Amino acid sequence: MVTTILRLPNVKARTGLSRSTLYLRIATGTFPRPISLGGRAVGWVEEEVDAWLTQRIQARRPSSSKVEGRS
Repeated sequence: MVTTILRLPNVKARTGLSRSTLYLRIATGTFPRPISLGGRAVGWVEEEVDAWLTQRIQARRPSSSKVEGRS
């Protein structure tokens, strides 16, 4: 299994969020934490960023029970 590490410009491009918004969400626990790559370099695990995006997409879709019951 290959783990891909995304650097900040890639994370910003994928999410559409600014640097300050990303770090604010990390501080509040609503975005995956970066991993240290040594020195001052950090990166994000691609699978964790993708999972976060998937959760955001699913959260905006109505569930089938809400559509059927019109609740």
